Amino acid sequence: MDVRAAVLVALLLLLGVGDGSAGTEAVSSLRVLFVGNSLTAANDLPALVAELARHDGHRLTYRTIAPGGYSLEDHWNQGDARRALESRSWDVVVMQQGPSALPESQANLREWATRFAAEARAHGTRPALLTVWPESYRRSALRDVVASYARAAAAARAELLPAGLAWRLAWRCDPGFGLYGRDGFHPSLLGTYTAALDVYGLLFRTPLASAAPPSGIATRDTRLARWAAAASLGRRLPTRRRCGRVSAH
Repeated sequence: MDVRAAVLVALLLLLGVGDGSAGTEAVSSLRVLFVGNSLTAANDLPALVAELARHDGHRLTYRTIAPGGYSLEDHWNQGDARRALESRSWDVVVMQQGPSALPESQANLREWATRFAAEARAHGTRPALLTVWPESYRRSALRDVVASYARAAAAARAELLPAGLAWRLAWRCDPGFGLYGRDGFHPSLLGTYTAALDVYGLLFRTPLASAAPPSGIATRDTRLARWAAAASLGRRLPTRRRCGRVSAH
């Protein structure tokens, strides 16, 4: 699946699959449960999404359940996430596990995303799936990760938050864009910001042009991150703004 095809898959899912995908008006306040692992916990992605919301006059109330190394199957068996859903306290549950690029891992993601999505809907919560990324030494597997999460979101009838696709689009513009942290798997602050833009932009149905970055991220990097996130969400962007007005290599 090339980048254009992946963008099309994401756009089709946003327009026609998830229970919560209808409607495009901005949302002012949300209660979101984040269920994942250290890829969500690194740099505190939920807190960054909350800060993006606060900066634009919105409000995000959240809880994070993200033990290191957990899959959705682990969460199901451990029980905390299911009990949190039973509280009916949440508008949206955002879920992720590891890259899930291998065939058996793809099947596992689809199965447990589907189970969690059904559980969420039963308790009045919209399910959403956050696309992640592979380790840096397996960077070539990113397109399979993107496709895996897209298929799982379709099977689960969940909204797709295609952060991994945003990473891939950013790298098409700048192969050296610093999205990985020091260990080559967990995100850098820039990587988390790029993912947070996807979460914020889709869940709050809001433009990303003014989404404030954390301190320490350069203006050039901010522009590219915003462009990649908006493009991954299938938003129409002027050609002159391609790559955030940063020349592609």
